[in-house]
Amino acid sequence: MSKVKENDTVAVHYTGKLTNGQVFDSSVDREPLKIQLGQGQLIPGFEKALVDMEVNEKKTVTIPKEEAYGEVRKDLFQKLPKTELPESIKPEVGLGLVGSRPDGTQQQFRIAEVSDDHIVIDANHPLAGQELVFDLELVSID
Repeated sequence: MSKVKENDTVAVHYTGKLTNGQVFDSSVDREPLKIQLGQGQLIPGFEKALVDMEVNEKKTVTIPKEEAYGEVRKDLFQKLPKTELPESIKPEVGLGLVGSRPDGTQQQFRIAEVSDDHIVIDANHPLAGQELVFDLELVSID
C-alpha cells in the first residue's frame, strides 16, 4: 500500500483540539480537507504528521507550538485610541475586528485589553502559543 510523500495531494479528515480537549476545528461533518503538501498551506506539524500515513490509517498527533502557529509575538500587539473605532462597536476583550492594511488586504485582530481611552489589539493567530492535538484519518492519496 502506498504512503504519503512530500508534495502528494491528499484528502484527510481531522479534528483539531487544544490540550484541554476543547475542539477548535473539525472536518468530520463535511468533506475531508483536500490539500497538496509542500505548498505552505498547512501548519508544518500537521503536514509532517501526514507523511508516511496510508489510506484509512488513523492517528493522533500532538503538535508543539513551534510547528503550529508559533509563540505569541509581543510586536503584534498595538495600542489604539478608542476614537479610532466606529461608534457602533462596543469594545470588549476577545472581540474580533477586521482592519485594512496599506496594500488594501484585510487582517483580523482581537481586542486584548480595554481601558477608558484606548484598546490594545492583538494580531497574533488565535492559536499562537498553543500546543495542538489532531486526530487524523487519511482518506485518499491522489
